[in-house]
Amino acid sequence: MNPYRDSTIMLKQIFGISVLLVANSVFSAEITIENNQLHLTQPLMFETQSEVLTTENQASINDIKTFLDKKSYISTLRIEGHVNSFDDEQKNLLLSAERALSVAKALVEVGVDCQRLLTVAFGSSKPVVANSTPEGRVTNSRIELVIAALRGKAIGGMPLEGVGQPLGDACAK
Repeated sequence: MNPYRDSTIMLKQIFGISVLLVANSVFSAEITIENNQLHLTQPLMFETQSEVLTTENQASINDIKTFLDKKSYISTLRIEGHVNSFDDEQKNLLLSAERALSVAKALVEVGVDCQRLLTVAFGSSKPVVANSTPEGRVTNSRIELVIAALRGKAIGGMPLEGVGQPLGDACAK
């Protein structure tokens, strides 16, 4: 069995010494696809009531980038922001938009082409569980990564933004 089967191997000079570097690029255990949606082993998390990604997310951001690099036919990835119902819906919509944009900018920072990313806000309009428990509120505050277009064609005839409100621009500096 080849231990380097799914790895990137490179020779690098470090302080004048040739070093063999093996960087594992396997993402299949980290990202799965179901119903055109990417599923990460760990959800993307934010600081409380903030659009700031927690530091634990960097590995997931890198996994998403690696995934998109290997799946170049995915022309549009829709980043959907969802929050739990904690305040008025305008604030919910704004926070969900800011979180989606934060994920898009993190992906752009690691080298994902901003033209492949579409940010959409749903506010608290699409809960997946009841908001009556702390666990439910955490579950409803989420980012969903949806494959919206392949080779420039929208999937299933749906608009690229789905039914959410497109907000923000991943290409804006």
